[in-house]
Amino acid sequence: MLHTIIKLDEIFNGLKEKGQGALLQTYIPDNSSEIEIGRRRPTIIICPGGAYSFASDREAEPVALRFVAKGYNAFVLRYSVAPHRYPQQLLELSATVAYVRRNAEAFHVDEEKIAVCGFSAGGHLAGSLGVLWQEPFIAQTLGINAGENRPDRVILGYPVITGGEFAHRGSFDNLLGQEASQEARDQLSLEKLVSPSTPPTFIWHTFEDTAVPVNNSLIFAEALKAYEIPFELHIYTKGGHGLSLCDETTAGPEHPGLINPQAATWVKLVTEWMR
Repeated sequence: MLHTIIKLDEIFNGLKEKGQGALLQTYIPDNSSEIEIGRRRPTIIICPGGAYSFASDREAEPVALRFVAKGYNAFVLRYSVAPHRYPQQLLELSATVAYVRRNAEAFHVDEEKIAVCGFSAGGHLAGSLGVLWQEPFIAQTLGINAGENRPDRVILGYPVITGGEFAHRGSFDNLLGQEASQEARDQLSLEKLVSPSTPPTFIWHTFEDTAVPVNNSLIFAEALKAYEIPFELHIYTKGGHGLSLCDETTAGPEHPGLINPQAATWVKLVTEWMR
């Protein structure tokens, strides 16, 4: 396995001295002549949650290793957080997708199966790329070709979506600053930004989530339907926020409420959806 840490601002000049220095962790299985030396794998780029104030370990390496076990390449993006503001995080995720796509042969990547996967505020980041990847300022800032940063799929776990009535205010405060106007928050409300170029999307959430209300996922799914963007939506009855893999891998003995066998089926469902 190729497991290394890549400093993105050493590759993309547009990121230099603007953030905290985004780090990309790789989890790339080796190919073998005993199996299939030229195998290309679907790839997941993971954005942990943390309200744009930190990147949760619980939604990082354990999730990557679970997808590796399912036959994927996995990457974890440790993106910039507060006090660094938008669009730095979006630029870092764009750079990541472009970097993975440019190195598809070396990383054994199926170039038509590159997904971004985000949890909570990381879901807002992954979703932001899904609806904004084509914005000209991204390619201009990073020096990439148009479309190099486009994800083929978007996977959202209990995502922060809206800056409106059902907002997780802390995430938007950290992303834009507490002084940001409601107009600025609306401009990054993802349900307002869906377009025909938004990729197919998988969403899961829990009805009982009190930190990021399930309405976030519902209104995003409604926006996807309005543009006839294929999506799959799973709402589990039980469970609070931040479930990650929903089992002992990411729960720990002091947080038994994070173990949820019903919601844990999201991993099986999303891998079936990806196929």
